[in-house]
Amino acid sequence: MSAHQTYSFFQSVEKSFNKAAKFTKWDQGILEQIKACNNILQIRFPLKRDNGTIEVIEAYRVQHSHHKTPCKGGIRFSNEVNQDEVMALAALMTYKCAIVNVPFGGGKGGIKINPKNYSVYELEKITRRYTSELVKKKFIGPGLDVPAPDYGTGEREMAWIVDTYASLNPGEIDAAGCVTGKPVTQGGVRGRKEATGLGVFFGIREVCNMEEVMKGLGLTVGIKDKKVVVQGLGNVGYHAAKFFSEGGAKVIGLAEFEGAITNPNGLDVEAVFQHRKSTGSILNFPGATNLAKNTDALEMECDILIPAALENVINGENAPRVKAKIVGEAANGPCTPEADEVFIKKGILCVPDMYLNAGGVTVSYFEWLKNLSHVRYGRMEKRFTENLNYSILEQVEALTGKTVSESARKIILNGPGEVELVHSGLEETMIAATREIMEIWKGNKDIPDMRTAAYVSAIDKVGTAYAQLGIFP
Repeated sequence: MSAHQTYSFFQSVEKSFNKAAKFTKWDQGILEQIKACNNILQIRFPLKRDNGTIEVIEAYRVQHSHHKTPCKGGIRFSNEVNQDEVMALAALMTYKCAIVNVPFGGGKGGIKINPKNYSVYELEKITRRYTSELVKKKFIGPGLDVPAPDYGTGEREMAWIVDTYASLNPGEIDAAGCVTGKPVTQGGVRGRKEATGLGVFFGIREVCNMEEVMKGLGLTVGIKDKKVVVQGLGNVGYHAAKFFSEGGAKVIGLAEFEGAITNPNGLDVEAVFQHRKSTGSILNFPGATNLAKNTDALEMECDILIPAALENVINGENAPRVKAKIVGEAANGPCTPEADEVFIKKGILCVPDMYLNAGGVTVSYFEWLKNLSHVRYGRMEKRFTENLNYSILEQVEALTGKTVSESARKIILNGPGEVELVHSGLEETMIAATREIMEIWKGNKDIPDMRTAAYVSAIDKVGTAYAQLGIFP
């Protein structure tokens, strides 16, 4: 293949898939079915702008796989949206959900607009019209296809979607489950905002707790005192950096598009975040050294590098200069296939995005379950647990004649609320997925890296579902 040949996004996903498929036992026909996008909806509709002109809006929704239903995946508002990109992202959602054992097929949606160029009223009209087109074609519903936020969308757009869906389906008791990422007041779940960053932390922490893996990398076991560099201080990067700090690691470098800063003794993530809020830049943070270019952060001496910004930031050109022992992909596709090859040669462990940043879809699954059960997590058991723990504590104190300290009492008596239960479910999900992928990787010496092992995990689970369902109706 010539060096100049470029892949479309969907083709590069297929390339990674094919690389892993040869380590599985599936018949070629089943592999082709797993790869294929089942349903592709392309929509055009008119928008009357605030100034009276008419504009034609282009939009998509792709359902990649129905081995489990509903389909699940975000909706992005971006000028870059095209059919190939939406197909690739839908395929990745299928594999991501399979790896972390979330029972959804992959989906994705996109509207080809730059939201900054539209008024709030115009964005509301676009979102509601898009939703009504999805309803007409049966491309949305709690049992059919459940969107979520992505680039350029958030809680506000999800609230418009659920309202439109409910008004077009009067009396549907589970209408709130037609979309996730909603405001808490509209049926959203607490803990959704920090979910992806927290999932990244849980995944990397579990890798760091694996003695054999750490020995191979020449690192000590555990997260404590590990030197961490995070590129990107958006929602995911900020929360990942914050949880690493709280977990006992040292965040020695942070990068944003305006530049990068470093402090070998560790940075106060929250203080940097507030500094950027007030000055518009992370540079010139008190006690930190400015780096010439934001990309310099990717090449710093550290134990763990977390690219949490854009795709393709580590490629064949700069990968040889990466000095981290572990690269944790918090963003979507931050490392190119060429970078993967370099990492394999250098013995750098790349923990792949397709499972590491699955915290968002995992907590979306919890939100969907909450909507179908019509009860907030913790409502039934919080007080019961607190009362039970109180009784046990009283018994222990009476038997031992010792009084538990106030801080310990607080911890013991705390009954779990929604946030605690969501975080605990996410922790269980990330630990289980990390162990499953590592088992596959260790079990076959020919599998070159963790990304291929993750794909093998996904292919086996989707293949098993298709084989058990029978592909044909």
